[in-house]
Amino acid sequence: MLFPSLEEQTVILGWDFYIPVLIFILFCALAIPIWAAIGSAAIAMLLLSGALPLSLVGESLFDGIDAFALTAVPLFILTGDVLVRTGLSRKFLNVAEALTCWTKGGFGSATVLVCGMFSAISGSDAAGAAAVGRMTIDRLVESGYPRPYACALVASGACTGVLIPPSIAYIIIGLVLGISASTLFIAALIPGIAILVSILVTNLIVNRIYAYEGGEAMSMGEWASNLGRTVADGWYAFLVPGIIFYGIFSGRLTPTEAGATAVIVTIILGFILRTLKFSDFPAMLISSAKVNGVILPIIAFSLPLAQALAILGVPQGFVASVSALTENPYILTLLMVGILIAAGCVMETTPNIVILAPILKPLADSIGMHEIQFCIMMITALGVGFITPPLGLNLFVVSGITGESVLRIASRVGPFVFFMLVVTLMIAYIPAISLTMLPENLR
Repeated sequence: MLFPSLEEQTVILGWDFYIPVLIFILFCALAIPIWAAIGSAAIAMLLLSGALPLSLVGESLFDGIDAFALTAVPLFILTGDVLVRTGLSRKFLNVAEALTCWTKGGFGSATVLVCGMFSAISGSDAAGAAAVGRMTIDRLVESGYPRPYACALVASGACTGVLIPPSIAYIIIGLVLGISASTLFIAALIPGIAILVSILVTNLIVNRIYAYEGGEAMSMGEWASNLGRTVADGWYAFLVPGIIFYGIFSGRLTPTEAGATAVIVTIILGFILRTLKFSDFPAMLISSAKVNGVILPIIAFSLPLAQALAILGVPQGFVASVSALTENPYILTLLMVGILIAAGCVMETTPNIVILAPILKPLADSIGMHEIQFCIMMITALGVGFITPPLGLNLFVVSGITGESVLRIASRVGPFVFFMLVVTLMIAYIPAISLTMLPENLR
């Protein structure tokens, strides 16, 4: 048995734990890349605790990224870059606008839909916020939205990128916890749509109150005619997400195969439309490599870190300490949600998954939470953290591309945070939301 039971163990953490934690905090404060902070803390923990001979660290790092499922990560990232280069992302926006223009908050709703779709495919909330923000924020302002609210809307919409399949976050947490990414994709469908709908409804309510988006709503006949013309003009753009979703949810393609197919189809479309040239490839590949070069080192260092934490008994010690305060499952679930939202405020999804998933998973097990439900709850709570003031990462991304004050943007995200939090708590307390789509033998 790898871990002793809670009744059998008494964990006393010493300097072999606290010094690496201080190193990690210091490196983060100095803006050293997160993978270097995790790696330094892991090596320090191994040195001080003797949990793993340093001669085996290189092998452990290789094992951390020696997984076929991880091949999907660079493929989805590259797909996102190609979508931008070929202009297909604008086709998404046009169709989404045509789909929602029958409401007075039509363009705001279209922005949210495109944020979710683009962020999910590209694998990064920050990339989705930046790419879609550049396309939509000025148009949102022209439509009547105050600039701070327009920025808050884009930042909130981009949060759905880690929640809607085929999000890279589910590939990573599946790898860390040994769960099939395809299973997580299926389970995340209803929760991801619920979060997306909560943002859409919030925007419609705010529009109803303040009448930001002027003009008269279209009649159903005008709407259907406009939608038909727009879909006819840009239907081919939806081949990419269509292949991904159909391939994964039908079981015909693994996430890696779906990512590879999506890249090939997007490139072919770019050449057919003459919006992509061979000279674009170096810039695309470099851009994708930069994003991938941030994610994979974090995953590589996760294995030695997880091994050191396991040998020191940190996950079990955490469960024992928390359980000593209360054994109420509702309070413990609320505590996990709070920890994850706070973590999502200050760090990207990948390091949070690598660090917190092995620590919080035993706590979820101790209260009888299904492992699939735990994964969905974790990713969703981290997504809420991306726009939670004062440190939500998406707020800073949107501020950076618009020049708008972070504080002014943060002052307008309150309604989005509230409704997203409501859905997150429903996911945390109602297992059926995460498990309904799964086959009976996986529930």
